[in-house]
Amino acid sequence: MHRLFVALRPPPAIRTALLSIMGGVPGARWQDDEQLHLTVRFIGEVDTRQAEDVAAALAGVGAPAPVARIEGVGTFERRGRVDTLWARVAPAEPLAALHRKVDQALTRAGVVADPRRYLPHVTLARLSRTAADPVAIQRWIADHAALASPDFALPHLILYESVLGQDGARYEAVARWPLR
Repeated sequence: MHRLFVALRPPPAIRTALLSIMGGVPGARWQDDEQLHLTVRFIGEVDTRQAEDVAAALAGVGAPAPVARIEGVGTFERRGRVDTLWARVAPAEPLAALHRKVDQALTRAGVVADPRRYLPHVTLARLSRTAADPVAIQRWIADHAALASPDFALPHLILYESVLGQDGARYEAVARWPLR
């Protein structure tokens, strides 16, 4: 089985800026440079045949290369506790339009449509139940609320495989397609 997702990769200068704000939350599992990406669509586990269908469908996605910027930080919660720290990517609509195109292509390849609302972001850290210190999290959010970057292009749609290991997930680019 292959655990797949579709993403865009910010350029090195943006990744460096994101790496520079990582810290200050005890027990957080901060992402490294290789893990920094903007998920367009999580696919999940598929067999080899469906993975090939997914790649073929994605090759046909014709879309303009989005131009984006980082605008602030936020959190995701699960069961009433913060479990993820992230950087917001804006403007949302061009990225949401790309998400819809990718979702349509994946649906034609037999992948169930994603019912969730799309929120463009780059995950910076994951928090375990024991590491979720609310005071440290709120201080980190306040310290980085004004995080901003210049505009940057996201010129490639990338199909990644997530390989789970003892040290967490490792992301391997399986295929890459240029966006217009």
